[in-house]
Amino acid sequence: MNVRAPLWMRSVGHLHGGAVAGRPPVSPVFLTPAVGLLALATALASLLSTGGDGPTVVTNAWNERIVLHGQGLYRHDSAFVAGSSIGSDVTTLLFGLPLLVIAMVSTLRGSVRGRLLLLGTLGYLLYYGAGYALGAVAYNEYFLVYVALFSTSLFSFVAAFVAIDPAGLVDLPRRPRRWIGAFMLASGVVTLGIWLMEPIDALLTGTPPATLGAHTTLFTNALDMAVIVPAAVTAGVLIPRSRPLGQVIAASLLVLEALLMPLIIITTVVQLRLGLSFTPAEVVGPIVGFSVFGAIAVVVLIALLRNVGAAVVTGGRA
Repeated sequence: MNVRAPLWMRSVGHLHGGAVAGRPPVSPVFLTPAVGLLALATALASLLSTGGDGPTVVTNAWNERIVLHGQGLYRHDSAFVAGSSIGSDVTTLLFGLPLLVIAMVSTLRGSVRGRLLLLGTLGYLLYYGAGYALGAVAYNEYFLVYVALFSTSLFSFVAAFVAIDPAGLVDLPRRPRRWIGAFMLASGVVTLGIWLMEPIDALLTGTPPATLGAHTTLFTNALDMAVIVPAAVTAGVLIPRSRPLGQVIAASLLVLEALLMPLIIITTVVQLRLGLSFTPAEVVGPIVGFSVFGAIAVVVLIALLRNVGAAVVTGGRA
């Protein structure tokens, strides 16, 4: 008797390299079109929104006077946060969504490279959607769209992750294995160091972090330290030891890291156009630093995908 396995069992079957009881595996792209459309709506909403009373001075939860952007979808955010969010929206339109289409088409053609690229691109969009849904921007009328993007990108990411059989990946040569592992470790350590500075300074001085603005917590700091840092360190430990799972984890992070290069440049330009003032060092330092970091991430991602080869997925296995 042919008994159809439940959806969750067919998904879990990927963890063991194939479908359950001969059934076809769940496609890693089954929700990807919805993710793309929701990300497109999210990005366009802020760029096309108008109206508002202009910059407004308010008092935040720590009795500090701050200036809200006061215009468009991010009118309830500070100009700094609004500029960062608009920079993320532009980056998503120019880079994130084209990469998603390329990765989805490549995956549908059976490419392992496509699956790894899809995983990384979904990782970026998951980060993007989670930020907007969970507090990186102030509540606005697109909240439910943010939640939908967060949900679809999360489950698409999980589906893409379990659809890759680590045992089917080609092991990296010794030299690239070492420097790719070193980069992943370094990115985890550097990220931890950067995001620890604000909360530690706040603890030592007894004052709230300077970048809080209208927000009540350091969302980006928390997300990166709780998720990104452990994932990067894990990949950095596994890859030099020839553990294929390390390659999968690295692929899930590298698109996000690579897109930091255009993101910081676009964000800085937007923030300057919104009237924020920075010293030359505050402009040049982050742009140069993140551009170098992002460029290395691009090189690492290319090296990772190149070593996978032109393998084709059949029945959930490489």
